[in-house]
Amino acid sequence: MKLQTITTLALSGLATAQSRPNLTAAIESENSTLSSLGALVAAQPSLLRDLGRLRNVTILAPSNDALEELLKDTTVARMVEDNPSYVANLLSYHILNGTYYASNITDMDAPAFVPTHLTNSTYANVTGGQRVEAMAMNDTVSFYSGFRAQSNVTKADLNFTGGVIHIINRVLSVPQNISDTAIAANLSAAAGALTEAKVLTNLTNERNVTVFVPSNSAFAKVGSVLANASESDVADILAYHVVNDTLGYSSDLTNGTLTASDGTKLNIAIYNGTVFVNEAKVIVPDVLIANGVVHVIDAVLNPEKSSATANPTASTQEAAFSGASSVSDVPFTSGIPEGTAQATGLTPSTSTEGAAQATAAIALGALFGGAALIMNA
Repeated sequence: MKLQTITTLALSGLATAQSRPNLTAAIESENSTLSSLGALVAAQPSLLRDLGRLRNVTILAPSNDALEELLKDTTVARMVEDNPSYVANLLSYHILNGTYYASNITDMDAPAFVPTHLTNSTYANVTGGQRVEAMAMNDTVSFYSGFRAQSNVTKADLNFTGGVIHIINRVLSVPQNISDTAIAANLSAAAGALTEAKVLTNLTNERNVTVFVPSNSAFAKVGSVLANASESDVADILAYHVVNDTLGYSSDLTNGTLTASDGTKLNIAIYNGTVFVNEAKVIVPDVLIANGVVHVIDAVLNPEKSSATANPTASTQEAAFSGASSVSDVPFTSGIPEGTAQATGLTPSTSTEGAAQATAAIALGALFGGAALIMNA
């Protein structure tokens, strides 16, 4: 569903602000679930004042259990230690532009990618603010964030003067750059290829990109060809997987063509809800990254076969690289760290070992101390 449509639906359901409780009262009304968030807000008068001024927003409020799990995540703790402003950006990401009731989302026929208050270019090098994906399945409203982390709404539609609050069971994950995301998702071949071809920096700095990233098995299937490819050859192949100046979320893709960064056409086809690009199938859609969106595909695209199209009824697709054979050692993976997430969901693992306990206090202190920066993130 187009964003304009969901925005219209949301606005049509607004009640008058005068009839609603303020943010503090709304949170206190769910004290058994939101007491940790309430303490966070109460400890920061400037944060409370700034949040109280917001209008026409949706706040995704992590439950007590969600915040407790956050503090066990050593990755988040390291981010906080390295960059205290990360907390402010994380909080900003939980504020959506627009008032979206659960019914607005359950009534949609496709996911919506909703802009948030996260605009720091380190995490949101996209026009209009970083997105979260909103969708519903079996009447459960879910929001997907970085690494396709899934946060389910456990209680919806708590009205307050600035809009509406939904309680979620998991803190959103702020989208990271394409390299960190690829490594976390066990897409180590893509991460290694970007580095080897010396194109990673340019791609990371681009704004509003759509990237079709082949899986490790896709790289292995054409390993014999890639083994003899020069640095420039690899760069040319990778360029054919990138679409610049386009935020191609799955719900916005239609049958037709896109222009890759090398000027060559990519053929997009939708069959029974599955997206194909040339002969490759999208196997994991809509992985949000700092500067756009990634779709994981099951084949490496060949810029010299730009006329290739999908045959969705075939058990196997025509090979993009003639004469290519599979290799046991996945190309470009030497020296690349092992992933921390599974490619089926891209949900980072959470460590509960002693290191998490040692850093939890640091994360909690930064969470309270950095919260006041939220409006300037």
